[in-house]
Amino acid sequence: MLWKKNWAVGAVDRLISRRLTEKGPQQDIVLSSRIRLARNIATLPFPQVAGEKQLAEVVAQVKAASDLKGPWGKLQYHDLKDIGALDQELLVAKHLISPQLIQNNENRGLLLSPKEEISVMVNEEDHLRLQVLLPGLDLEAGWQLIDQLDDDLEAKLDFAFSQEHGYLTACPTNVGTGIRASVMVHLPAISMVNQIQQLIKGVMQVGLAVRGLYGEGTEVVGNIYQISNQVTLGRTEKEIIENINSVTRQIIEQEQQARQVLLTNAKAQIEDRIYRAYGILTQARLLNTQEAMELLSDLRLGVGLGLLTKVSAPQLNQLTVLAQPAAVQGIMNQELPPQNRDYYRAALLREKLEDK
Repeated sequence: MLWKKNWAVGAVDRLISRRLTEKGPQQDIVLSSRIRLARNIATLPFPQVAGEKQLAEVVAQVKAASDLKGPWGKLQYHDLKDIGALDQELLVAKHLISPQLIQNNENRGLLLSPKEEISVMVNEEDHLRLQVLLPGLDLEAGWQLIDQLDDDLEAKLDFAFSQEHGYLTACPTNVGTGIRASVMVHLPAISMVNQIQQLIKGVMQVGLAVRGLYGEGTEVVGNIYQISNQVTLGRTEKEIIENINSVTRQIIEQEQQARQVLLTNAKAQIEDRIYRAYGILTQARLLNTQEAMELLSDLRLGVGLGLLTKVSAPQLNQLTVLAQPAAVQGIMNQELPPQNRDYYRAALLREKLEDK
């Protein structure tokens, strides 16, 4: 394809984390599991009120403490001001950093593991935001990793901690354990049988939050929902993880039941929808982000139902990242107007599906 001549060298490889190529438990419905910990250095003010010298001191202390040995391999520190704007957006697209972190480059950065299952944002809302991101429903494994990382960092850093309140954080809702546990779930069948609003209401009634693909303030696209705990104070990490695990397993059961209803009552229509989506993705010349995500959602449903064998869940995870505006522009190594992004997005998805 002639358009490939414009690719940035190694851009696609840079986009695809090794984590995205791996399979995980219940991955036909649960795309990923994330555990995040908020931590602050006791002797320094929170980032929102800290001066640049104090923020620089946080960076210096984190760098000095980051030479750790663990199953994640060697963590590497990246200074945000040394990362180009497009690559910063790519990191957001891969859920490795937040949109908030890239609003200011000075004295901001991140620690990243080779497989990108671990990232540590430095001087975002808190001094450190530790994160483990694993494929499928694997919160327990995520907790074991992040607990070890947290212990190793705390052996070198003086974290702000109160015997009465627990870990002290910039946002009061994170005080206590400082933990946010979340799962990214794909719920097309529940949406098709018009039960999604009822499910969201039920999840929120048990103290969990339901958000879009990129967290708070983002919309739901491609039937992908992020479910996380809202409260950290007064609950142990184990209790929080067990609660989300329990709720997620109930959601998985509901989604599976809804899929069986669709197969029983409307199999031909579902097959038609899945293969129409495959046909469009392999032939379209223009695709915007929302349409691409909706079509990929149909393909993911087809894989989960065993009706589509040409692609796998890990491959669809990769395509979901590649469909994002930041990914398309990163691959082309330039900012693009929307119509150009739509053209290159369609070409990229066509090629990737043709390779399967």
